Amino acid sequence: MPGTVPGRLTAESPMAKIDVTFHSAGIPLAGHLHLPDTPAEGPRPAIVVGHPGTGVKEQAAGLYARHLAEKGFVALAYDAAYQGESGGEPRGLEDPAQRVEDLKAAVSFLTSRGDVDPDRIGVLGICASGGYALSATAGDRRVKALATVSAVDVARQFRLGADGAQDPAVFLGMLDAAAHARTTEARGEEPPVLTLFPDTVEQAYALGGEHGAEGFEYYRTERARHPRSAGFLTWNSIDKMAAFDAFAPIPLIGRRPLLMIVGTRAVTSWMSVEAFQRATGPKEIHWIDGASHVDLYDNKQYVDLAVERIAGFFGENLVRAA
Repeated sequence: MPGTVPGRLTAESPMAKIDVTFHSAGIPLAGHLHLPDTPAEGPRPAIVVGHPGTGVKEQAAGLYARHLAEKGFVALAYDAAYQGESGGEPRGLEDPAQRVEDLKAAVSFLTSRGDVDPDRIGVLGICASGGYALSATAGDRRVKALATVSAVDVARQFRLGADGAQDPAVFLGMLDAAAHARTTEARGEEPPVLTLFPDTVEQAYALGGEHGAEGFEYYRTERARHPRSAGFLTWNSIDKMAAFDAFAPIPLIGRRPLLMIVGTRAVTSWMSVEAFQRATGPKEIHWIDGASHVDLYDNKQYVDLAVERIAGFFGENLVRAA
């Protein structure tokens, strides 16, 4: 379980939380359904919460889901296919098309519950799930409102780097490695995997600056480490990302409202800005002063501010039809 670090939040809570399972393209997904502890006159509004890349439902997604349940929403955090407690082989596959399908499957699950109003379902995407949520919402009109936190298009991040300034040769080298892994597997041998974190925070800083060091501290120390957060991807994840573009379908979101939460110190903020500029309907980009990309995963000072705006946004936009 995640450790308890001063000033950091975890997904643990006395609020009601039940284990659920649903299917996405035939793959069983494991989720935690966070339920409000206050009475309701009828079915409630509900939020699907997607986790960051390599994350699990017990980390940032569960934290935000718990906070939203405290605000009166039914909130579902789940593990993506091939990851966490969910099914799918090979383990560690990051398939953008499947990740988008997972979000739609989570919406379908919520529509099947008697305590959820199927006409008042929203999505919250964190980090990589922010990009996937933009694509999923574009294609699924059951989603009535969308919010993101530290949103990235994970394909852009691999192609261009977290800061958008990566030498194109880096991604071409990764594609070469992905091709080699596929050939290795075709020969009946065990393919290598892409390890995402080095051995020490100093090495992480040398490779990725402050952003890299913060990722290491979140995923690889007592701050939020979880045994099912694997810290690697299969190499064929890379060539699946090569042609994916989470932002291309954004205009299809249309008049459905969009909120994007971004830290002013987030090196990835350029992706939220680009996505925001493509949106054609009601939209708001809400800056959290002083927050980095990873601060918005669990730093109480910043998460509390983000949750207040997100809860207000969904409260305003997931209204019962007259």
